[in-house]
Amino acid sequence: MPSTAADSANQDLIAIRTFLSESEAEIAKGALDAFGIECTLSHDDCGGQRPHLNMGEGIRLLVRPADAGQAEEVLTPETDHE
Repeated sequence: MPSTAADSANQDLIAIRTFLSESEAEIAKGALDAFGIECTLSHDDCGGQRPHLNMGEGIRLLVRPADAGQAEEVLTPETDHE
């Protein structure tokens, strides 16, 4: 079976975070979207029919390797250095 452009593009993505809840994953994705960092969520919950399946592997937040550093900065909270 020949690979498609979409398959090729997905192979270049890396997971930078894994979440157990869809809402947490969507919030993180929204933060990256707001900073112009292209990302996608990857999970297998049978089209939403079996959300408990996310408990095993979780919901992965995927970005391009070149964007991983900036994405980590966006998602990592700043700490007070007093």
